[in-house]
Amino acid sequence: MQYSITHKTTYDYGDVVPECFNIVRLSPRPIADQVCESHELTIVPEPAERVKRTDFFGNQIEQFSIDSPHSSLTVTARTKLKVTSRVIPAAASSPAWETLVVPQQQGEIDLLSTQLAFDSMHIRSRPEFGKYAKVSFTHNRPIVEAAIELTSRIHEDFKFDPEATVVSTPVEEVFQKKAGVCQDFAHFQIACLRSLNLPARYVSGYLRTYPPPGKPRLVGADASHAWVGIYCGPEIGWLDFDPTNDVIPSLDHVTIGWGRDYADVCPIQGVFTGGGKTLMSVSVDVEPEA
Repeated sequence: MQYSITHKTTYDYGDVVPECFNIVRLSPRPIADQVCESHELTIVPEPAERVKRTDFFGNQIEQFSIDSPHSSLTVTARTKLKVTSRVIPAAASSPAWETLVVPQQQGEIDLLSTQLAFDSMHIRSRPEFGKYAKVSFTHNRPIVEAAIELTSRIHEDFKFDPEATVVSTPVEEVFQKKAGVCQDFAHFQIACLRSLNLPARYVSGYLRTYPPPGKPRLVGADASHAWVGIYCGPEIGWLDFDPTNDVIPSLDHVTIGWGRDYADVCPIQGVFTGGGKTLMSVSVDVEPEA
C-alpha cells in the first residue's frame, strides 16, 4: 500500500513572538515494513537554524529555531511511503509471558526492551492495572495470545470519547472513566503490561480511515494515531497491537516513532517567548495512492 501523507500544524499567536525553538517528529520511522520514498518539512517563517538528528529510541527528529518576530507559525510535513504486510506469528506458539518478565528474562537480555518495563512520565504501574491484565495473562499463556485478548477487552470495555480526556489526563482517571482516545487506550494497555513487569512501548503514527459508504473522502479529516508495541521474545521481537480498533496493525497503519509514552513522540513541541493567547490547528490527510 502506497500513501501520500500531509500533516499541517498552524499556530496563530495573539501577540508577536520574538523567538521560538521547536522539535518535530513527523518523519516516518525506517522499519522493515515501510519504506519512505520522500519526506519534506516546510516551515513558515523560515527558521534561522535547522538540524536533523536521531533520538535515543532511533526516531527521526528535526530541530529548528526562529529568531525574528512572527505572529504565526506553520509546519507542514509531506510524505510519500510504501507499507507492506507485516508478518504475524502464530499466537499459540509464542513464548509464555512469564519468561519475558523483567528482570527474569531467559537468555540474552535486550537492554532497550528491559527499560521499557518501568514507569515513565505518563505511565505508572499499579496493582489494579496488573489485576485487569491478569484476566488475560493467565499462567503460562503464550504472550501473543494473551496480548490479543487484552487488546480486545480494552476495545470492548472502554468508550472512544474525545471529550472525556485531555493530553495530560492520568491513566488512573482513564481507567476510572473507561473512556478516552487512542493515546489514553495505548497508555492504559502499556500500564497493564508494565504492571506485570513486561516491556511495552508507545507507538505514534497514522491510521488510514475509510469514509462512510457513498461518501467522499474528507481531505484533512484524518488524525495522528497511537497504539502499543509489546516485546514478545528474541525470536518474534516487537509486535504491535491497536486497542482503539482491536487489530494487529498492518497495511492501514503508518509508524512515525516510538518511546516510553506520548512525551517521547509528541509530533511538535517547543518553547517560545511572548505570543499571548495561542490558537493551534492541525490537519492530517492520509491518502492512498493507486
